[in-house]
Amino acid sequence: MSSTSSTSEFKPLLSQSVGYGVVVGVGFFFAGVMLVLTYLQSRYTNMSPRSSEEFTSASRNVKPGLVCCGIISAWTWSATLLQSSTAAYTFGISGPWWYGVGGTIQLAIFGMVAAKVKMNANGAHTFLEIVQVRFGTGPHLLFTFYGFLCNLVVCGSLLLGGSATVTALTGMNTDAACMLLPIGIAVYVLVGGLRATFICDWSHTVILFVIIYVASRVVLFSNCVLNDVQFKFIFKTYGTSQETEGVSGLYDLLRAAAITTPVEGNENGSYLTMKSNQGLVFGAATILSGFAGIFCDQGYWQRAIASHPTSTTKAYMLGGLSWFAVPFAFASCLGPAWSLRLAARGLSNNPKFPTYPSPLSASQTSAGLAAPAAAAVLMGKGGAVALLLVVFMAVTSAASAELIGVSSLFSYDIYRTYFRPRAKGPEIVKVSHYFICFWAIWMGAWAVILNRAGVDLGWLFYVQGVVLSPAVIPVALTVSWGKLSKPAVILGPVLGAICGMAAWMIGCWKILGSINIVNLANPYSAVCSGLAGLLFSGIITVEPAAYDFGGTRAIATLDSNKDEGVRRTSSSEDEKTEVTAVDENRAVVLLVDGERVDISVLNRSFKRAAWYSLALTFIITLLGKYHSVSHPKPDDLSD
Repeated sequence: MSSTSSTSEFKPLLSQSVGYGVVVGVGFFFAGVMLVLTYLQSRYTNMSPRSSEEFTSASRNVKPGLVCCGIISAWTWSATLLQSSTAAYTFGISGPWWYGVGGTIQLAIFGMVAAKVKMNANGAHTFLEIVQVRFGTGPHLLFTFYGFLCNLVVCGSLLLGGSATVTALTGMNTDAACMLLPIGIAVYVLVGGLRATFICDWSHTVILFVIIYVASRVVLFSNCVLNDVQFKFIFKTYGTSQETEGVSGLYDLLRAAAITTPVEGNENGSYLTMKSNQGLVFGAATILSGFAGIFCDQGYWQRAIASHPTSTTKAYMLGGLSWFAVPFAFASCLGPAWSLRLAARGLSNNPKFPTYPSPLSASQTSAGLAAPAAAAVLMGKGGAVALLLVVFMAVTSAASAELIGVSSLFSYDIYRTYFRPRAKGPEIVKVSHYFICFWAIWMGAWAVILNRAGVDLGWLFYVQGVVLSPAVIPVALTVSWGKLSKPAVILGPVLGAICGMAAWMIGCWKILGSINIVNLANPYSAVCSGLAGLLFSGIITVEPAAYDFGGTRAIATLDSNKDEGVRRTSSSEDEKTEVTAVDENRAVVLLVDGERVDISVLNRSFKRAAWYSLALTFIITLLGKYHSVSHPKPDDLSD
C-alpha cells in the first residue's frame, strides 16, 4: 500500500475486563501462590526471607536448573516476543535469527564473568560492591549511574511493550496497564525475595514454553484464507497438503511473497535468506543492545551470585541455548505468517485484521504490534488470549528480576555504603522492602511518562545499546582482570560515552540526512553509537595496575552464624559478619555455607565457558555465512 494510505486504530479483540482480569487477577494469583510457598519455606526449612543473604542472594546455593530458568525468564522481555516478531516481518527469517543470536552470545560470555565472580568476589551482593571495594568511591558512583540507568531502560521496555499489547488486544487504558502491571510482581518479590523470583521464573518459563508451543501448533495447523486459497501450516504444509503440495509448494508461496511484497535489502527480496543488509545491521544493533542489557543489569549478576559456584557456568550455557528458542520459534512463526498473508493481496483486505482496511502504521509496528496482529487474524480470540498471557508472563518474570536487582543496588550500594555502613541483615531487608514498593510505583510512572512522550518499545530497544555500551567492557574486566587500573575504569566509560554520542549524532546525520527522534533510533544510528562506545571504552588503556583480588575476596556476607574459616572485619561484637575466606596459596575457597571447593574447579569452569563462547560464536558466524548464499529450490535438492 502506498505511503499515502490511511491508518486505522488497532481494534481490540477482547474486552477491557479481560485485560484487567489478566493484569490484576493473574498477577495477584501468582502473588498468592508465592506467599504460600514462602510461608512453607520459612516454616519447614532453614531458609528465611527475613535473612538478608536469603532475600538478596538466595543463600548462594541455587542449583543450575533454577538458575537456568531464571536466566531465560529474566532475558525474555516483552521485546523478546514483540520486537523479534516485528523483525521477522521487516527483515524476513534473518530478523529472529539475529535477535536470538544477539542474546545468546552475551549469556555465554557472561558465563565467564560469572565464574570469575565466584573466584574473586564470592561474598559480594552486587557488581557495584565489587567496583567500590576495588576502585573506591569515584568509579562506584559512575557505575551506580549506569546500573540505575540500565534498570530504567529495561523497566521502560518491559512495561511499554506489555502495556501496548494489553491495550491493543483488550482496549485497556495504557496508563492503567503501566501502573497496574508492577503491583502484583512487587507483592511476591517483597515477601519472598530472590528465591521467590526463581520459583516464579520456573513456573513462568514452563507456562511460556507451553503457550508458545500450543500457539505455534494452532497457527501452523490453522486454516487461513489467502486470496481465496486455503492452506495449512507446517506439519501438514510440509507434508501432504494438497493446497501447498508440501515443501515445494510452500517454497513457491514464499517465492511469490518475495515477488509481490519483497523485503528491501534482501537478496531477491526473499523472506528466507540470511543475505540481508538490513538484517545484518539489525543483528549488530541487537548484539550491542544485548551486551549492554546483560553486563549492566544487576539481575544477571545477582543470578551469578546466587548460583552454586560449581555449576554457575553450566546454568548460563543452558540458559543461553534454551532462550534462543523463544524469540526464534515465536517470531519465525508469527512473522513469516504475516508476511505470507501480505503476499495474498495484503492483510488490509482481510476483515479480521485489527486495523482493517489499513495496514499497521509505522508507530504501531514500532510499538511491537506485529505479533498481536498476526495472532488476532490467525487464531482469533484464542490467539489473542494466548499472546496476552505470554506477554504478561514475560513482563512479570523479567520485571521481578529488575525489582530485586534494583533494591539490592539501593540497599547495599547507596544505603549501606554511604548512609549506614554498619547496617546489619534485618535492616537491609527492611530497606529493600521499602525500595521495592517505591520502585514498583516509580517504574509504572516512568512508563507512563515515556508513553506520553511518544517513546515506544522499538525506540528503547535500539537506544539501550547507545547509552549503556560504554560500561560493558570496564565492568566485565573489574572482576576478571587484575591489571585494570582506576584511571582506566573511569576514563573508559566516560570517553567511550563521549565518542559514542558523537558517533550517534554524526552517523544519524550522514546516513539518514537529519537528526531527529525517529532517526536516532534507526538501526544504523544505533550501531554507529553502540560500536563506538563499546570499542573506545575497551581500547582506552592506562598504565596497568597489579591487583590480586584480595579485597574483593574479603567482601563480607551478612546474617551468618558459622565461625569456621572466617575473618571478622568489625570491632564491635554485635556487628561481626562472615566473609569468604581464601587461603594464602589460593588453592581452596570457603563458600558461604561452609563447603570447600578447589579454586582449580572454578578455573576449569571459566575455561569451559571461554571455549563454549568461542565455539558458539564460530558456529553462528559459520551458519550465517552458509545461509548468506542463494539456496536451490527444494525439488532441486533431490536431483
